[in-house]
Amino acid sequence: MKAIQISGLRQMEIVDVAAQEMKADEVLLRLKYVGFCGSDLSTYLGKNPMVRMPVIPGHEVGAVIERVGADVPEGLKAGMVVTVNPYTNCGKCASCRNSRVNACQHNETLGVQRNGAMREFIVLPWEKVIPAGLLTPRTCALIEPMSVGFHAVSRAQVTDIDVVLVIGCGMVGMGAVVRAAQRGATVVAADIDDEKLALARQMGASYTVNTRTDDVHARLLEMTSGFGPDVVIEAVGSTVTYQMAVDEVAFTGRVICIGYAKAEVSFQTKYFVQKELDIRGSRNAQPSDFRAVIHYLERGTCPVDKLISNEVAPEDAPAAMEQWADNPGRVFRILVHF
Repeated sequence: MKAIQISGLRQMEIVDVAAQEMKADEVLLRLKYVGFCGSDLSTYLGKNPMVRMPVIPGHEVGAVIERVGADVPEGLKAGMVVTVNPYTNCGKCASCRNSRVNACQHNETLGVQRNGAMREFIVLPWEKVIPAGLLTPRTCALIEPMSVGFHAVSRAQVTDIDVVLVIGCGMVGMGAVVRAAQRGATVVAADIDDEKLALARQMGASYTVNTRTDDVHARLLEMTSGFGPDVVIEAVGSTVTYQMAVDEVAFTGRVICIGYAKAEVSFQTKYFVQKELDIRGSRNAQPSDFRAVIHYLERGTCPVDKLISNEVAPEDAPAAMEQWADNPGRVFRILVHF
């Protein structure tokens, strides 16, 4: 069957791979739409330290069940539209013991530590297949990245009395904007792109800040009566934005870190103590986050078309990835349509 493979630095090709054998407790999915995400771009550019090369990328999935094994529960049937929880968990590490399976010490994510979903068919354990209700497979490809943002808001324990600054308005950041707004918080979206900031307003942000052209510190103090935001969610992964999160969060605030910084980050650690900060990592998403995103998307209020920058056939994926690598700031999601 046809698959997309990243084989080296800026090397992407269409390959033929053997069909997978299906066990009794597994499900065969026919892929319809699979999204390229930031980790795929990092892999393509040789900047993903976690990847095992060569690799079939893809973990943002919109699919239809083709066939189910004999031991699969009756709730999963052929023809159902589904998405996928792309993470594994060992069941034995400290994270799994504490029921935080999303942060499993030995996690392997589709398209990173193991071959992913950029192919015509994939076989997965039934537990990783998530029915998507009335959603289309195209919309399903947006669920996983938004769920990562939803999970960050849960880690921050956001409530309706919080001012939440979300740094980075990609798909993950947009998920955080949506979920924080759903919880009644006042949301400030920060990015370097005015088009993304305008879309963030449409998705629930009350205020926006262009970190390239605005005086971020002055704007945030103005918006928060001089206190600073109660919560800062870092969804970029750069030295500058990590430092901004610690500098700008209010005293006794919460800083939630999603992005992987590509270099070491230096902090004025006195702020950790003086502000008595809670600094928390946020990794992947829990099954409940997936369900929450599906519930949100089923309402029909999400501007799905504006979140999809491009749709390409598998044969055109290498060219699309090359264009994204040359101009990363202008892309939300590229979907490959199988």
